[in-house]
Amino acid sequence: MIKTFFWGFVLFLALSFFGISLKAIIQSPTGQENVTFIAQLASDFWHWLLLCLTLLTYKVSNIL
Repeated sequence: MIKTFFWGFVLFLALSFFGISLKAIIQSPTGQENVTFIAQLASDFWHWLLLCLTLLTYKVSNIL
């Protein structure tokens, strides 16, 4: 967990050093499309994972 905070801090410093504004990126139309796309992928993956776990649970319960 400390590693995650450390690398997040390093990323923040690197973005600051190069003058990259996350706010400007996220508020741009392209940035919003990218965030929406990633959110949809994460949602699809989550639903797929739940389906797999449900099927696995069902099969294991039938075996026992």
